[in-house]
Amino acid sequence: MHIILVEDNLSLAKGIENALKDQGHALDHLDNGLDADVFLSRHSADVAVIDINLPGLSGIEIIRRLRRRGDPIPVLILTARGKTSERVAGLDAGADDYMVKPFDIDELVARLRALARRRPQVAPERETLGQLVYDRVQRTVLREGVALDLPRRELALFELLLEHRGRLIEKDRIADALYGVGTPIEGNAVELLISRLRRKIDGSGAKIRTARGLGYMLDGD
Repeated sequence: MHIILVEDNLSLAKGIENALKDQGHALDHLDNGLDADVFLSRHSADVAVIDINLPGLSGIEIIRRLRRRGDPIPVLILTARGKTSERVAGLDAGADDYMVKPFDIDELVARLRALARRRPQVAPERETLGQLVYDRVQRTVLREGVALDLPRRELALFELLLEHRGRLIEKDRIADALYGVGTPIEGNAVELLISRLRRKIDGSGAKIRTARGLGYMLDGD
């Protein structure tokens, strides 16, 4: 998943970021409401986590602007405000879920996975490509019933390529999805990931094709 986190408590944001990245997810963090609104108007993600009390622009107004632009990104409000009226206001503004601080990080991650699965382009729990079977619930790639040993970033790469199966994905877009928008990475980081994943699925009927200078595409039998 690619997640946008809008949270001005830097220690809390760092904890969330570490937990999500440990599970192979990419995250972009913003701590100012106005900056977040601009960022969300220019960049997409699988899900957004937004606090209410923010400098510059409230989380509620960020969500309202998202929905006025017609942006369907799932939004989870994460806030210390827990009154029923405040929950109702957040959901009425266009949020999809609401969690009150303090919270359990495992529950947050589970809710984010559920929100990402409920995006308009609903995908099946299992998808077959050649000899490979991807289990979205377990986040596991099976080959003839045996799970492939995919480190978190290789798994995230496979998920991204499968989501866009049969379509070319630009190298820069892959880097943004795996590492976060604007994150400095080694120049050949994406190529190395592609190469490692390609070796592990070789002979399975699934193929990663390269359009030199343009990007990559996953297809197969």
